[in-house]
Amino acid sequence: MILFPAIDLKDGQCVRLLRGDMNRATLFNDDPADQARAFRDQGFQWIHVVDLNGAVEGRAVNADAVGLVLEAVDLPVQLGGGIRSMAAVEGWIQRGVARVVLGTAAVRDPGLVRSACAAFPGRIAVGIDARGGRVAVEGWAQASELSALDLARRFEDAGAAAVIYTDIDRDGALSGLNVDATAELAAALQTPVIASGGVASLDDLRALKRVAASGIAGVISGRALYDGRIDPAAALAVLAA
Repeated sequence: MILFPAIDLKDGQCVRLLRGDMNRATLFNDDPADQARAFRDQGFQWIHVVDLNGAVEGRAVNADAVGLVLEAVDLPVQLGGGIRSMAAVEGWIQRGVARVVLGTAAVRDPGLVRSACAAFPGRIAVGIDARGGRVAVEGWAQASELSALDLARRFEDAGAAAVIYTDIDRDGALSGLNVDATAELAAALQTPVIASGGVASLDDLRALKRVAASGIAGVISGRALYDGRIDPAAALAVLAA
């Protein structure tokens, strides 16, 4: 199981939001390249990057900061936030992004997701962010009537590398992963699932590891790594066991 450390970019800086609220951001590092190197030196094998401003505005806003991350490390980078056209997908892959995450596009433009999966096999993930079991879009600012499972099933035959499932109510809150909902979603799909939202301790990772056979391929962690609640070496050891 892969542990993805998160670099969430707002106004060019590394922050963590509380439950997706752009007005409740905590600054952790004003140098994205420095943060990427720190994660590399701690032994991580991937980095998960989100353009938070881009997710709200529907276009790349923190492109320069993402570029700094790509230049700083040779680790594969998984990028989401505001990517809503084939030109944007192609552009990021050409710049060296290993995996592009399409979230709002999965709801608004499912054809884009299918086309991107076909054009770039193994390099597209579907981002499903849910609040109260319902999918939210546009940087989590708008709710839809879709359930996470209904949306995920639409792309079961598209060839996505993964579904990234985020429980918005837990994201950045250090309240613990929604392990049951994540495992239930993973068990209902053939596509691997990456868990996100609420990781607070090694116990969360142990609980997720116990249900990995349901189809959980990884987990994203942000605030708990930044504030020292989770030791990187210990976390990596738990998921590698």
